[in-house]
Amino acid sequence: MDARLQKVLERAGDAGEVMADLDAICDTGGRFAGTESEVAAREYLAKRLQEITGKAAERVAIEDTGWVRGEASLEVIANGETYPCVSLVRSPKTERAGLVAELLDLGRGTEADFEAHAREIPGKIVMVRHEYMFTTDTVHRRRKYDWAIEKGAAGFLIASHLTGDLPVTGSSGATPERGIPAAGISAETAAAISQGGVQELKLRIDATTAPRRTENLILDIPGRTDEWVVLSAHIDGHHLSESAMDNGTGLAAVLNALAAVVPDAKLFQRGLRVGFFTVEEWALAGSAAYVDAMDDAARDAIKLNINLDSVAGDSEITALTSGFEKAEAWMLAAAENMGHQLSAHRPLMRNSDHYNFARHGIPAARLVAGFDNHKSNLTYVLTPADNRDKIDAADLARATQLTAGLVFAACTAEKLELR
Repeated sequence: MDARLQKVLERAGDAGEVMADLDAICDTGGRFAGTESEVAAREYLAKRLQEITGKAAERVAIEDTGWVRGEASLEVIANGETYPCVSLVRSPKTERAGLVAELLDLGRGTEADFEAHAREIPGKIVMVRHEYMFTTDTVHRRRKYDWAIEKGAAGFLIASHLTGDLPVTGSSGATPERGIPAAGISAETAAAISQGGVQELKLRIDATTAPRRTENLILDIPGRTDEWVVLSAHIDGHHLSESAMDNGTGLAAVLNALAAVVPDAKLFQRGLRVGFFTVEEWALAGSAAYVDAMDDAARDAIKLNINLDSVAGDSEITALTSGFEKAEAWMLAAAENMGHQLSAHRPLMRNSDHYNFARHGIPAARLVAGFDNHKSNLTYVLTPADNRDKIDAADLARATQLTAGLVFAACTAEKLELR
């Protein structure tokens, strides 16, 4: 192994330092976009970027329609029993009196389930199950929501796959033009409301919308050429927890990987751009705005995007390589050279900010922990249990080392043609 790479790995391997950043990020709260928690986290990240590099990050404004969650509840009409629920991000609000409709339990909620019950769905509140998201065969919540709308459902419930009173949250995928009221519930609530055959429910959701301004953070460390490697992670999370795995781990790992490579920035053939994107949990909006605003020349100059999202909570790391065969081969070889184990999943997945780079033809990969391991702590993402106690410091330090090594190799390679 190259002696310079070895030094980078040594600098990146301090578990105490990366955990200190993780603790500070989690201390700001869940970082739901548009809240004081998100602002506090962004200011911490900006401060750390300046401490590490001596440079101030550029603040790139994101202006769109914000959504503020109000109260939500679920009532069984027959007995008047009420249950808590969590409105999904951007869910339309109901009328003040609530949405009253029969419940239709579609089980897992696959496309086949929706097709099989197509005649029953119109006017119903459909209920489906949340799934472990980091796997090859998961059916994403937003796909289930879209099928519910297409089939004429009046409302949408998604029940947790975990016991222990752990409701799920996440984005609905609703737009101002298209959507139905949607909420997440616990497994226990799902069992209670589906007892006794057909049940009529009243779903109440309150929410407000208003113009919103938030910010991405971008910091450039130039190299000898006009080419770039982009290292990214998303700032925002959800209100139910600390959003520690998703994505406090990615933010902390980026900071510490950056600190590990900056001392050798004079060796960079191509520059390193750090992108802390926000509104990721709202259909990847922050990174979409950033990449879409670039011209073709600026996109062509980006040779690789390495996106960190949920990189601890399990000891194994997988690169989701977005269909870029050359990029996958390069990353696997680079990881092997530094003595780190890395697996890969090649099909394009739309589950984090790397997607917005990949859809523009830029080689892009998401590093994620626990892929295809349903027993990993990543199962608690999007629930009240996504807190720092689920993270092993050694796992996060290894993810940081791997990231630093990949970034250093990408920035110092004589040529990096991965398209």
